[in-house]
Amino acid sequence: MVKRVLMIAFHFPPMRGSSGILRTLKFSRYLPEFDWEPIILTAHPRTYASTSNDQVAAISDRVAVYRAFGFDTSRHLSFMRRYPGLLALPDRWVSWSLGAIPMGLYLIRKYRPDVIWSTYPIATAHLIGLTLSRLTRLPWVADFRDPMTDVDYPPDRLTRQMYQWIEKKSVTCCTKAVLTTPGAVDDYKERFPQTPASRFHLIENGYDEESFAAAEASRITEQKKNARLVLIHSGIIYPSERDPTQFFEALAALAQQGLISHTSLHVILRATAHDEYLLQLIDQYKIGDIVSLAPPISYREALSEMLAADGLLILQASNCNNQIPAKLYEYLRARRPILALTDPVGNTAAALISVGVDTMAPLDSRNDIMRELLRFLALIKGNEAPIASMENALAGSRRSRTKELSNLLDSVAQRA
Repeated sequence: MVKRVLMIAFHFPPMRGSSGILRTLKFSRYLPEFDWEPIILTAHPRTYASTSNDQVAAISDRVAVYRAFGFDTSRHLSFMRRYPGLLALPDRWVSWSLGAIPMGLYLIRKYRPDVIWSTYPIATAHLIGLTLSRLTRLPWVADFRDPMTDVDYPPDRLTRQMYQWIEKKSVTCCTKAVLTTPGAVDDYKERFPQTPASRFHLIENGYDEESFAAAEASRITEQKKNARLVLIHSGIIYPSERDPTQFFEALAALAQQGLISHTSLHVILRATAHDEYLLQLIDQYKIGDIVSLAPPISYREALSEMLAADGLLILQASNCNNQIPAKLYEYLRARRPILALTDPVGNTAAALISVGVDTMAPLDSRNDIMRELLRFLALIKGNEAPIASMENALAGSRRSRTKELSNLLDSVAQRA
């Protein structure tokens, strides 16, 4: 018998600029294979700062998509780049709840879903899920992905208090709380000791095998014209959580020593979302002939670029030790050498070590990065860099993760 799930997600095509889009998109695409019919409740495209039709075609014909009223406070209510902070709590898209809650009630009456599912990192999504669950008494799965709060996150005190309230209410009222890393699960169990440990569930991020197969089929292998190695970072570089300052210092120091140059290494930072900040750092360290910024490209093109790169770069600070960048699973599937600048005791490092990849150094240590980068480049040149096996890579497919979600939804629906 087919069951239904109402999926509340801000990140959904045609939005562009977040790998989080793929989590909901691929869950909704593959859930029908496991006898679950998804109904998507997302935001009107006007709320997105950037849009693209790149992923629209990937929305399954079997999925009903509803887009509720909403706007972005920072863009639609700002004057001279200033806007009322109270109209952006818990986030700039809180107006989405004004359209999504009544639309959600309509969808619940129309489709009679068995479960409500909402996904962070837009806190308003959990606010909508919480409200709909309380009003209808339907079981609710809160997909946190990563922890919502930390000691100093969000940095604004009032926003942090609002997040903490939503986080606590969500953990208390949801049927299941889903996180994407073992460290995040342990963190929530420790922070909410009164909540049954069985409420917390792990479903990691992943990659899409169909997209990789298409990228591999269309890829044209080019003959390298020179010995210059290309190192790619694909995706957002957050100034705090993925600050590349020490990496840039390491590149500058190695260049000054003559150990690397623009003829031997090209670092491409693709779709960083913080180009202005990074350009200042690149100019400061005078590494513009080695490091270049590149604009966003289609998802398939991004995968093709990963497949063709000599090496792939991960940046993850120690303040994110309980997180794993979603792109890591794509990197593993690309089966190219990976240089991870991350805390050796964090979840990202553990995930890499578990598949035999040990090319890593702390993101905040220039000297360690210098040593490891030279070793990494030498391993690539010698064709000896560690690469995850195909078996390990396949374990992280989106279809496999969706099967895990369907099993969880089954258990929730049976209890209802």
